[in-house]
Formats: sequence, structure tokens, C-alpha cells
Amino acid sequence: MPSKKKIVVLSGSGISAESGLSTFRDSGGLWEGYNINEVATPDGWETNPKLVLDFYNHRRKQAGKAEPNRAHHALAELESFFEVQIVTQNVDDLHERAGSTNVLHLHGELTKARSIENENLVIDIGTSPIHIGDVGPVGKQLRPHIVWFGEMVPMLERGAQIVDKADVLVVIGTSLVVYPAASLIHYAPDSCMKYIIDPSNPELYSFDGWIHIKEPATSGIEKLITELEKDHG
Repeated sequence: MPSKKKIVVLSGSGISAESGLSTFRDSGGLWEGYNINEVATPDGWETNPKLVLDFYNHRRKQAGKAEPNRAHHALAELESFFEVQIVTQNVDDLHERAGSTNVLHLHGELTKARSIENENLVIDIGTSPIHIGDVGPVGKQLRPHIVWFGEMVPMLERGAQIVDKADVLVVIGTSLVVYPAASLIHYAPDSCMKYIIDPSNPELYSFDGWIHIKEPATSGIEKLITELEKDHG
């Protein structure tokens, strides 16, 4: 029996937006009234950790109420026919709740917290809030398990290794203009088929060899499946 072809999906906030979750890039540097520099940077944490925790507690609660949409479910269903690996910039767990079993989070996860002293001390918190005074296993304050602006992206190298093995690369819900995540597409093999699902005309579309499905995530995924069945079935 031939091995399944490997599909690597790079997903971003656009796919979660169709489940009702807001994206900061659509709001002029404000995220539901919060200044990004005050709530999503190491400096913001040093200045006002309570504000940062309040912001992420709100986001965590929102994400917990959101439901996976058709695009999330369709990507999970592709695992019946392909080896599917999702590399996401999203911090929600909608891919997992839709049934995807191989998800790498580049920018962390809302459902986890970590020690301010040791980034490897990570605990599951689900939709529970984090408060000032909440500590981890070594007695140090917990912070959101999120990669803030200005911090290193520890999972980037692993993401590059995954993209390097792709037979098919799918970009959905992201314009991939923010580095370092945007660099991942350059690791795709020359032989790899490349699709981008985006209702606008992203800069990525100017790259040779990309098939542009000019649709939102939920409708574009259906066209992608048709393409995959035609070309890789």
C-alpha cells in the first residue's frame, strides 16, 4: 500500500475569524480596545502584568466559547486520505477540537500557562483564568504560554522541518507577511504543490507556482478538496 502524501497546512487568524474570534491586524494596532504593546510584549508584562493577564483571560474565555468551523473540520477530515500536519500561528485550540491530531503552535497556546522563570515548565489550564499570585511547580508566577512580540519563536525550527517534508503546502487564513513565521514557505521543496486560500490578493500570490483560491477559509477549503482530489486522488 503506497504511503499517504503529506499535506502541510500553515494556518493563521483568518480561519479563526470565521469562528468569531477577532484578529488584531484588522484593528489598527488595537485589539478590542487594548494596545498591543501594552498586552503582548515583554515590556507590557513588566509594566502591568495584571493588564496582560486580564487581556489573555478575556481571550481565553472567548476562544473557549468559539466553535470550530467548516474549514477546521475539513482539515481534520483530510487525515483520512493524507498525512496532515498543521503549523498554526493561532493560539486557540479550534484545530484540535475539530479533530486534527498533528498541530504545531508557533505562537503558543491560550489553554496553557508557563512559569516566568522557566519557559519549559508548562501546565494545562483549559479555559481557567490566570491571576497575580498563581504560581507553577517551582513557586514562580505563571504567565500565558504565548510568544509575545519581540520574543523568540521556539517552534520555528520544528515548523521548518515539517514544511521541508511537504508534498502539498496549503496557506490558509494568513497573509504570511509577519516574520519569522513568513519564512517557513521558503523551506518547501521545489516539487511541492502550493495552494493559498485568501479572499484578497496577498503578496504571496506573486510567487511563481502558487495556486490562489480566492475565497474565505470555509468556502475555499471545499475548492481545495476538489483540487486535491483531482491532482492527488
